[in-house]
Order: sequence, then C-alpha cells, then structure tokens
Amino acid sequence: MSHDDEERRPVVPAELRGYLAEVVRRVRAVCGERVVSVLAVGSVALGDYRHGRSDVDVVVVVEPGLPGAALRELAERLSHRRLPCPAAGLELVVYGADAAGRPAGGAGYLLNLNTGPLLAERADLDTTGAAAFWFAVDRSIAHRAGLTLWGAPARRVVAEPAPAELFAALRAAVREHADGTGHLADNRVLNGCRAVVFCRTGRWPAKRAAAGRIAAVEPGFRPLLEAAVRSYERPRPEAVDLPAAEVRAFLAWAGERVEEAAAGG
Repeated sequence: MSHDDEERRPVVPAELRGYLAEVVRRVRAVCGERVVSVLAVGSVALGDYRHGRSDVDVVVVVEPGLPGAALRELAERLSHRRLPCPAAGLELVVYGADAAGRPAGGAGYLLNLNTGPLLAERADLDTTGAAAFWFAVDRSIAHRAGLTLWGAPARRVVAEPAPAELFAALRAAVREHADGTGHLADNRVLNGCRAVVFCRTGRWPAKRAAAGRIAAVEPGFRPLLEAAVRSYERPRPEAVDLPAAEVRAFLAWAGERVEEAAAGG
C-alpha cells in the first residue's frame, strides 16, 4: 500500500474552528503535559465535512498512564451539555501513545466519547465489546491524513495497522454495513465505496469522491451511488431511503473486492 498523502491538505471548516479550538483547550487543561497530539480525522481530515450531516472526529494521543479520573473529567467537560457541538456530533477517541504507536488492529483506546445533538451520549473507558474494526480504520485514516490541531504530526504518533489487521477491519466494516443495522443507507454505500477505493489505491478518499470513482468504472451501480451522494448531501434527519436490495448487492460486491485485495496483499 502506498503512503502518499492526498495532494490537497484540507483546513478546518469555518463552522468548526471555534469549537475545535475549545476542544483542544479543554483537552490540554484536563490532561496537561501528558497531551502528545490532537488530530482531526474523518470528514474534516479528508476535506468532505458536510455541516448538518457530518460528525467531527478527533483523535487525542496522550502519554501512557493518564488516570481514569482525568478521562472521566475530560468526557464530562466535552459533553454536549457542557460544550455544545455545532456538528451532528463529536466522536473523540483518546489513545495512549504506546497503543497509538503500535501497528495493531484492536480498539486500544483509553476513552471513546460520543456526544452531540444527533448522537447517543456515551463515554466508554473499557474496550470490551467495542467494534474494534472501526478504530483500526480510523487509525489508518489518522496516520495517512490526520490534520494536526495541536502537538506532534499524525504520522509520528499514530501507526497504521499492519496490512492483515487493516484488511480484516475492512472486511468486518463492510459486513456490518451489509447487515444494515445502526447506519443510514447512504453512509453504508459510501463507506463501501471508500473501502474499495482504498484497497485499489492505498489512499483514503472522501466519501463522495469515492462514489464518483466507483461510478465511473461500474456503470451498473451508478444510479445507486448517485442517489447515495444526493442523500448524503442532505441534513442527516432528511436522509432518504435507498432500495434495500440494491444496497445489499452493492455491499456484497464491495466485500468481494476487499477480499480480493486482501488475498493479493
């Protein structure tokens, strides 16, 4: 897999600048000198943030040994109740520098925080039962495209999972989307596109760009992919249903492409 960056480095969207600056301030206030890096990942890092639709994804790397009390305090101070999130939600993950620096595929976090107007509130300090594959994918995105908000650059502090671990995570992610529970149909389709493009190019594209690339070479899926993009461009509560059978067929195809890439890697 190539380690080339995307040519265009994104900037923090105007709607999020004040909020993310305050997130950084609160992380540093709670964690002090233990903070190694604060990174924007997800749609912000990939240059495809959609206000009213996208979450804001943040990775925090700290020196090992941060007390649980500090993690609980951080979760409380970043809660939507205390710091209103202007995005659909904040998904913030704290890793110890030792875990972040290993090319592993497990969840590995110290804190997994979800908060915001459209997210169910959760603050997990225990990885038991966590869907580890999402964290492996997010660390790959962080390593390759993480946007530094404070501290050390992403490549220095977040390792990419080893290829076998990353392909296993992609297979699990596509399978979960194929099951159809807990995710909007448009996001399931676009994440499938993104997984296939990554397997083919070694780069993490934005979701809409990934759909365009797949539609260009797979015309049979083009109507579904164009419908998914149109839905994704609407606010999250206004997302539209997509034909269930077509979504399943596309995700089965995407799963086969991931399997092929894994076998060839």
